[in-house]
Amino acid sequence: MKRLLVILTCIASALAQAKPADASGSSAVQSGSSSQAAPDKAKTIVDQMIQALGGDAYLNIQDVSQQGRAYSFFHGQPTSTGVPFWRFTKFHDKERIELTKHRDVVNIYTGDKGYEITFKGTTSLDPKLLTEYLRRRQHSLEWVLRRWLKEPGVVLLYEGTAIAADKPADQVTVLNAKNDSVTLYIDSTTHLPIKKTYSWRDPTDQLRNVEDELFDAYRPTEGIMTPYSITRFYNGEMSAQRFLSTVNYNQNLADSMFEASVPSQPPKK
Repeated sequence: MKRLLVILTCIASALAQAKPADASGSSAVQSGSSSQAAPDKAKTIVDQMIQALGGDAYLNIQDVSQQGRAYSFFHGQPTSTGVPFWRFTKFHDKERIELTKHRDVVNIYTGDKGYEITFKGTTSLDPKLLTEYLRRRQHSLEWVLRRWLKEPGVVLLYEGTAIAADKPADQVTVLNAKNDSVTLYIDSTTHLPIKKTYSWRDPTDQLRNVEDELFDAYRPTEGIMTPYSITRFYNGEMSAQRFLSTVNYNQNLADSMFEASVPSQPPKK
């Protein structure tokens, strides 16, 4: 049971949300302008992407409900046969993930806090897992397009053309005022995002880590183009994958779905 809970927790963390070409199917820039050139072109491409995703309907999503199956990986190898999940998101910073067919393992994220609910009760999420989740959320496509682009000092850099997941793409980097960046690979034909990548340095060993996310199997859903297949890579190795079966938008999810608290401990005598 303990091993199962560890696997489920890893999958939950992976849901909440590597650059090398061999792992993610992308290659280095092949041609096009330098990153310092054509800022107007970068903005045009990003605007086209937002319109392809649904325009105002995408930008004004209030909540999302998803159902599907999730898989976790270790060194690129699957760690389970997959776990059914139900995921509820309320923008910008509330999320609830229910795992297993009995929906008896629940992770809740609200603000900068995270909780895990099992048959044993409610506990605070492991700090390392919470840090990883918050990092992914802050670099998610939704946060970049709906929050970063509105911040003062943000810069869009056109990096030329590239191949991502075997598809021709335009490469645009979004750089915010904190010198943090996310690079988007946008399908040159459909204008939909194919891949998102960002890097960060481990505060302990100062090594650089790269996280990629691939988006595939797009379907029009309630006026929004939705990827029903999402794959994540960590330093070139597949780390998580999820396949969606149903997606609904703007269901007016109640705030109570995202409430959790850890029971206070009686003082030790």
